[in-house]
Amino acid sequence: MHIPGLLLDVDGPIASPVTRTIAIESIVTDLVTLAGAGVPIAFITGRSDAFIRDQVIVPLRAAGLDAALENAGARMFGVFEKGAAWAPIVPGGMQDITVDQSVALPDTVVEGVRALVASRFSDTMFFDETKRAMISVEQRTDVSNDDYRAVQGAFNDAAFELVASHGLGVRYKDVEKADAAGFVPFRLDPTIISTDIESVVLDKDRGAERALAYFESLGPLPALWRSVGDSRSDYLMADHVHAVGLEVAHVDVRPSDGVLERPYRVIVEGDLIHDEAGAAFLSYWVKNLNAA
Repeated sequence: MHIPGLLLDVDGPIASPVTRTIAIESIVTDLVTLAGAGVPIAFITGRSDAFIRDQVIVPLRAAGLDAALENAGARMFGVFEKGAAWAPIVPGGMQDITVDQSVALPDTVVEGVRALVASRFSDTMFFDETKRAMISVEQRTDVSNDDYRAVQGAFNDAAFELVASHGLGVRYKDVEKADAAGFVPFRLDPTIISTDIESVVLDKDRGAERALAYFESLGPLPALWRSVGDSRSDYLMADHVHAVGLEVAHVDVRPSDGVLERPYRVIVEGDLIHDEAGAAFLSYWVKNLNAA
């Protein structure tokens, strides 16, 4: 059996959406095992490079990632902020971060959103200071998701008006306010634990494109791929792989949001969700690796 290349969202399938850490030890050891076998692995996430370094790469290195990546065929890559920043992951950790400044929000808007959170919403959410190009405001870990979701809409409405007040074109759900030239270059993208304010050109298909280009620069691409995620936008990773003519299936670890119709196979891990589903998926491929 061919072992696929992996395109992995982080929040949900790898890191627990509750603890924001890798809470299941087998996820760590299985990722190291697959990396050591030469499986190309990309983390394609809206998270910052700092989050991936501290919450993903540090535990992987503690479990032997450096030695695994010494394998001449090993390839690992990180795409952060939905494609706004990226870096190879090599023995010794993450290499220098490349940032696409063309998609970054102006400093005045960043300061305005930071002040909005501090003045009205700091009891339920915090401003992510690690982002380089986009803005993320996230649920505090000491606050229940119900309490956070109860005020997330009010924050989103206020943030939308703030961005528009700076003359930037912005979209939130089905509402748009164009800039003076008639363009809408930014959007608000809420998740279950955060709201991102980002360029409309950023998304998981852009991340997948960048990851495949990096992997191909180091050697032939596998013919088989799997993408794994917990939101509908994560399907875009598999969309890109399918569009370039490679075989792919997408693993949906939160199918309760609605499994999308696609021209490729969509996989669910029975009744398992989030990182429990991610752990089952990785365990399956490690077992097949050992059987091969």
